[in-house]
Amino acid sequence: MLNGKSILITGATGSFGKAFVDTVFKRYPDVRRVVVFSRDELKQFEMAQRFSEREFPSIRYFLGDVRDESRLRRALEGIDIVIHAAALKQVPAAEYNPFECIKTNILGAQNLIEACMDQNVERVVALSTDKAAAPINLYGATKLCSDKLFIAANNIRGHRPTRYSVVRYGNVMGSRGSVIPFFVDKRASGVLPITDPNMTRFNISLQDGVEMVLWALQNAEGGEIFVPKIPSYRIGDVATAVAPDCRQEIVGIRPGEKIHEEMITGSDSYQTVDLGRYYAILPSNCEYSIEQYCKKTGAERVPAGFAYDSGSNPDFLSVAQLRELIMEHVPEARLI
Repeated sequence: MLNGKSILITGATGSFGKAFVDTVFKRYPDVRRVVVFSRDELKQFEMAQRFSEREFPSIRYFLGDVRDESRLRRALEGIDIVIHAAALKQVPAAEYNPFECIKTNILGAQNLIEACMDQNVERVVALSTDKAAAPINLYGATKLCSDKLFIAANNIRGHRPTRYSVVRYGNVMGSRGSVIPFFVDKRASGVLPITDPNMTRFNISLQDGVEMVLWALQNAEGGEIFVPKIPSYRIGDVATAVAPDCRQEIVGIRPGEKIHEEMITGSDSYQTVDLGRYYAILPSNCEYSIEQYCKKTGAERVPAGFAYDSGSNPDFLSVAQLRELIMEHVPEARLI
């Protein structure tokens, strides 16, 4: 699928970008070019220690910011596929610096959309978040806007080959800023701060996120928001899995946080189909109908009013399962 193709990943020095690049080189040795596009030269230097141009001749490191449309256009020359992973995603920082978040997550998304269209990129997959469904914080609101921009871009591409789609998933286990490294750091104190014992979150591994993006690249018609079927966990159970001997101190939820996260709301249900491994929220304005989409893909419509949130999810991880996953995906946690 990717052999002979040129790929650009925005925000490529993050957890997802590095895992995606690693997977591409392992599976597609004949990939033509892999462009790491990000704004932090130190992170690019550090990534180059693992993926050097000598060992991986097709890799390129391109400094730039999605806020800079002219730089994006230059970086996208000759590119076939784009994965958009760049974002400002820290909830408290976005609340305190709202327009900075808007400039990257919304204006940057539109810059990328237009640059991809002008350069005749074939496929664009943008990464989203469960916080974009019925958002209550600025970060979620900017990602909802971003999702809407990418989906609507399919309406204005004309005869160009570019197809835009979005993948939306929950917390990535062990990624930068997730709760597991935080609990690991606090473990030595003997006390783990818990926002709310009833709080739940969706869980996905970094590699499963990569697999989902690769699946979307191969299967997207354009205009879908893909949602994976993944398990949930309780925050208190994660704390117990990381440090069973630590006392859990309830500190209350932070501004902009939900007790349970949503990925598909009841209002989305009328445009949502079940693809088996994934759900897809289809656009209300597009070149195909839901019936046509289902006939082509074998999907089935979900019941009216269907909602998918981490609290009512029938699939929950136990403490024992969490420990196994943490040992597999976050080995630096050093669970005993």
